[in-house]
This record gives sequence, structure tokens and C-alpha cells, in this order.
Amino acid sequence: MATRKTAALPLAAMYALTIIYASLYPFGEWRDQGNELWAFLLAPWPKYWTGFDVGINILGYAPFGALLAVALLRRAATDRPWILAIAVASTVSMLMEGLQAYLPARVASREDWLLNSLGAGLGAGAALLLERAGALERWNHIRRRWFVPDARGALVLLALWPVALLFPSAVPLGLGQVLGRLLTNLHELLRPQAGSNQPLLDFLIQLLPPAPLSQTPLSPVTELSCVAIGVVLPSLLGYCVIPAWHRRVLFCLAVVATAVGVSTMSSALSWGPAHAWAWLNGVAQVGLVLGALMAFVLSAVPWRTGCAIALMAMGAYLSLLNQAPDSPYFAQTLQAWEQGSFIRFNGLAQWCGWLWPYAAGIYFVIRLGQRESKIYNAT
Repeated sequence: MATRKTAALPLAAMYALTIIYASLYPFGEWRDQGNELWAFLLAPWPKYWTGFDVGINILGYAPFGALLAVALLRRAATDRPWILAIAVASTVSMLMEGLQAYLPARVASREDWLLNSLGAGLGAGAALLLERAGALERWNHIRRRWFVPDARGALVLLALWPVALLFPSAVPLGLGQVLGRLLTNLHELLRPQAGSNQPLLDFLIQLLPPAPLSQTPLSPVTELSCVAIGVVLPSLLGYCVIPAWHRRVLFCLAVVATAVGVSTMSSALSWGPAHAWAWLNGVAQVGLVLGALMAFVLSAVPWRTGCAIALMAMGAYLSLLNQAPDSPYFAQTLQAWEQGSFIRFNGLAQWCGWLWPYAAGIYFVIRLGQRESKIYNAT
């Protein structure tokens, strides 16, 4: 079987990094209790267990197993890609559980490892069934019809965009709001200890801009602009690799539908099903409509022009969004995600929510530097 390029391998690698982050969070106060790395395998059966624990341990590793199986299948790395995928995922899970024994905030669990392995097996099995049913080959056919050959980078970013929207934000569809947290952490990291004289650290702190302290909410126009640009950016990303105009229009509609569906899911996870639509206020509704109209108009522009427009919009988007203060409700929501029951899967959504716009910006810059013949005639 010939090796074929696929986005599954980079997605599997990013998913593995996310698993490591979520498993070892919050990374502090490592301790050695004198136990072997594999001691959790012989631990007693846990007294307390919930359906949420079972479900999240299975579902958390199912995509990892599926991505590994697809990546191995496409690269013809083995005759039994699903078996190797399960073995790799199970090994990663066992290593993470063993390392959790050294973290006071985490509990190593044999049951978690078994459920993770089961989830990876279900994911790899689903990938195998889809392959045998011809679904993956049909996807390749659709991909060849819809996208340019060199579309892997854009497809990875587009696959991660809904995940990024799951992480709660101060503004609907507001991704990349990291400036305040980054500057605060840098000031904390560089602050000298009390009574010490460290001129170099003092100099570095003076070079840093102060952490934003504004508590003035964004104006409705500014928030509306952020929502609209939040629709336009993924649309323009898709237009980079979708040549046909009529398919761009369909893609634009899919972007809007995905934004509404995932934002509603995020709101339901954060505040409960009764408040699933709380995010969709009047400003967000107008912003969605305006963003959809802008994306529709831009569907007619050449891909290179779209990249340039996206970079300008990205600058305005990040500048406005990083001026938004955190409301008490937003801070409470973040605490629930980062320290509560969502700790097992907040990593991927959190990092995607922080970094997705910057990764997309890098992609737009790289795309602008490529020749059109290289993009549309790649094999």
C-alpha cells in the first residue's frame, strides 16, 4: 500500500500532547512516595466511581485511538494498524497514570488506564470499520473535489477550531485572549524575592508592559466586531484551500452552524443545559449575521487577497479581544473548567482557545509566501 499524506498524524501528535497536559496538570509539587511507577496496577478497587469518570475516560482516548489508526493505515506502517494504535494509546495512558502518583493533585488509577485503553480500542475499531466500509476513501474523494491538494495545514486548523470554541471565552467566538494572563504570569515569574537585590530582574520587569487592569466592559460595537471577525477568520481559512465559489458559500454556512452549535454546547457544559443559549444575546446575534454576510461577500475574492484581509482582521480581532476584562461569572467558569470536573479534557480546548488565532495567523503568512502553482498543482 502506498503512503498517503494525511492530517491524522499531526492531529494525533497534538492530541497526545493534550493528553499529557491534561493528565499532569497542574504540574506542581511533585513528590516521591517510594512507590514504583506501576504500583497503581496493584491498588485496591476504588470505593467511589461515577458515570462521568467512566464516560470521560473512554471518550477522552477514543479520538486518539482513531487518529492513530488512520495515520498508521494511511502510511502503511503496519498490517495491523488498529492493534498498534491501541498499544501506543494504552502505553501513553499507563505512563500518564504512573506519573500521576508523583502529583498530589492527581490519583493514579488502574481503572482509568483500562478505560482509556478501551476508549482507544473503540476509536481504532471505529476507524477500521469506516475504512472497510469505504467511508475514508469517500472522504478522500470529497477532499480531492473540495480542496486543493496542499490543504493539510488548513484542515488541521479547521478541525481544531470547534475544539477551541469549547473553552469558555469572555466574548462569544473570542479566541486568543491570553495577553493579560501571560503578562501577569511573567511579572510573577520575574518578581525578585523579598529583600533580594537583583538588578537584572528589575530591568526585565521594567521592559515588560503592565498587565491590563481595565475593568471597563467592551462596548456593544466592539463586542459585535469581535463576534463578526470570529466568523470571518475560519471562513477565510477555508477559502484558502477551497477554489470553487459555490463550495465556499456552503462552507461559510457550515462555519456559522458550527459556531452556534459548539458555543451552545460550551455554554451548556459551563452553566448547565438551562443556560445553553445564554451566550446568544442580541449583540452576538447581530455579530453572527454580520459575520456571515461579510464571509459571503469575501467568498468571491482570490485566496491571496483573502489571506491579506485575514491578517488585517486578525490584528484588529486580537487587539480588541485582549482589552476585554474578565467578568466574575467568566472567572468562575474558568475555575470550573481548569480545576473542577472538566480537568480531564480542558487541556485541548484551553490551549486551542488560546493559540488557535496565532497558529492561523502563521498559516496565513506562510500561505501568502507560496506560489499559486505550488498550491493548486501539488501532488
